[in-house]
Amino acid sequence: MIPATFDYVRPGSLDEACQALASDEDAKALAGGQSLLPLLRLRLAYPSTLVDLGRLPELTGVHDRGDHVFIGAMTTHDEVMRSSLVNSACPLVALTTATVADPAVRHRGTFGGSLAHADPAADLPAVVLALDGVLVARSAEGEREIPAAEFFVDYLESALRPGEILLGARIPKLGDGWGHHYEKFHRTAQAWPIVGVAVAVRRSNGAIQEARIGLTNMGPTPLRAHAVETALQGAELGDQVRQACEQAAADTSPSGDLHAQPDYRRHLARVLTHRAIRAAAGSP
Repeated sequence: MIPATFDYVRPGSLDEACQALASDEDAKALAGGQSLLPLLRLRLAYPSTLVDLGRLPELTGVHDRGDHVFIGAMTTHDEVMRSSLVNSACPLVALTTATVADPAVRHRGTFGGSLAHADPAADLPAVVLALDGVLVARSAEGEREIPAAEFFVDYLESALRPGEILLGARIPKLGDGWGHHYEKFHRTAQAWPIVGVAVAVRRSNGAIQEARIGLTNMGPTPLRAHAVETALQGAELGDQVRQACEQAAADTSPSGDLHAQPDYRRHLARVLTHRAIRAAAGSP
């Protein structure tokens, strides 16, 4: 299908980009285009103007900021997964990014584009949520910080305001003693996950002291499995972990479609959470 007619703008500065988006409430920012272009072809999106961010080098790169890593919004998935800084300081981000779609998509798709698109079936939103990341946005009025817990508002809807551009995300460094894993179930490598689970756990003396768990495709937004996180405190690997994971689907509202019904997604959430925790904790 041929997309509807739209204007195209390629600004040379952040200020120009913010002005272009602010002057047209139906304008859309174009990053890697891996999520937006399919919507245009299917006529599921009708932007009047596409604002191409490809000439804004200040939106790219991975930067060490002391207690956190800042990943620019236009940094490609491939650049993120290959970054030595991300692999050492935020390994869960690198592990998850390496599972996104296929190499062709990872070379074009961007870290910030995936977050701003706010698709609950995307892999990265749940990871940034689990790690308590902070999204940084810029408009003509200046910059503002948006905690990940407040950024994802509804299906394909983020907290970005008209005229705002996502600059990137601040990902806290968890430090030593943490294990990480991302587990997902999908039909093919290129397909959206039916369910995904991002896990970071810290163990001490054989027991789990702290856990961070993000769920992919278990509701209209990415979710934290708070009930499991609480139940895992002080738990030893084995029956205690298995019992804690029975709460993985608590307070979720998964949708049903041709690939999976809600009950099946709840079942997958419990199974995949258990697998991810065991893998993150180093259990065979």
